Amino acid sequence: MRRRPARLRPGRSSGRPAGVFNFSLTFGVYPKGGGIGISHNRPPKRFNPAVPNEARMFDYAMGGKDNYRADRDAAHLIGTALPTALAAVRENRQFMRRAVRHLLSAGVRQFLDLGCGMPGRGNVHELVAAVDPSATVVYVDNEPMVVNHFQALLSSSSVATALLADIRRPGDVLSSPEASRLIDLRRPVGIVLAAVLHYFEDEDDPAGVVKEFVSAVPPGSHVVLTHYHAEGIPAEDRAVTAEFAESLDVTMAERDRAQIEALFGELVLVEPGLVPPPRWRPDRPLRDPTGWLLAGVARKP
Repeated sequence: MRRRPARLRPGRSSGRPAGVFNFSLTFGVYPKGGGIGISHNRPPKRFNPAVPNEARMFDYAMGGKDNYRADRDAAHLIGTALPTALAAVRENRQFMRRAVRHLLSAGVRQFLDLGCGMPGRGNVHELVAAVDPSATVVYVDNEPMVVNHFQALLSSSSVATALLADIRRPGDVLSSPEASRLIDLRRPVGIVLAAVLHYFEDEDDPAGVVKEFVSAVPPGSHVVLTHYHAEGIPAEDRAVTAEFAESLDVTMAERDRAQIEALFGELVLVEPGLVPPPRWRPDRPLRDPTGWLLAGVARKP
């Protein structure tokens, strides 16, 4: 198990605004993908709008409305400490949308969004419904607040639902009543893992988790994946990110390009391969990538 250095304490100098680390010490939950951390181990604390919650901070970064002043203030502090981090959240979301549209063009009509995070603009079920209203989506997250939001949003839907589960246990996800009702494992499935696997320690075997999901679906299925790429950002930002993760006692795995690509296992990467999100089949004038993430889509042959 990886040894953790001492956690940050209020007043410890980091060379960046201290508020980022001070408020992070109060978090009792970790959020979902695209944000700074996610918990697969701790139970969430009771709802408190005065305490920042990173799932709601992610929602704010994406222009959503399901957040509070504490979340917005915290997001601004992070934006001050790590100026390109919130832009990376948007890069991740925009890539996800393009990737889902690609899967739809390839004939995929079933989707598992693993570690889905808060609903936002351009959710998977909205993207697929625009092409095929009968296409099915199962959102999966371990944060009750996230699942509750999706369940409320999807209360009248017969083709999309949300499941509270730990994605480190693929068998539990796939055998759940929700997945069994909406996902036919005899037909291709789109498996979305957007900004999730870098919160898995090596002992969580992220490649093994992907492999177990992939082994349950037929040829023609795809995996959509983004992952933190520490080598793509300045050393100072990388150090601050590591300190921030330690202050939350969460993993921010610094896997290199080869290790990230290995998460796809024997799947075949579609063009242009593993690249920064804005360079994956852009549908608008290309902006310089923030460098925080690598993104790819791979097909099961």
